[in-house]
Amino acid sequence: MAHEGKADEQLFQLLAGLLHQVESLTNQEEVELRTKIEALGLEVTKVPSKSLKQLDELEIAKELDKLSEKLDNVDEMISSAMASDPQVQSLLSDTADIWMPVITASADERRNFTSSVGENPETEANRGS
Repeated sequence: MAHEGKADEQLFQLLAGLLHQVESLTNQEEVELRTKIEALGLEVTKVPSKSLKQLDELEIAKELDKLSEKLDNVDEMISSAMASDPQVQSLLSDTADIWMPVITASADERRNFTSSVGENPETEANRGS
């Protein structure tokens, strides 16, 4: 765990150094980018809060119902965005094979998507780089 913190620190030092170089070369201060890098650094180093209690099946079902309600609204939001902007329609149509299965998946299918993400050989190869 301490090694991960050291790697994170090194990454953000590298990003800060690169940002400084870009600012020097362009003679422009990149305030927005600096703020985003700092915010990301803070987010990465946050310690997740511990749940005070384990959720029982009823509480889990309630949370899943809340998530399902949110997903029900996705179709409406997508439809209205597609109707109002042809670029959105084109982008969503071109990428539907990626996002549509996730939205329409059952809970079991979503778990399989999540577990298969770490097993992607391309992802594993990129980590070694």
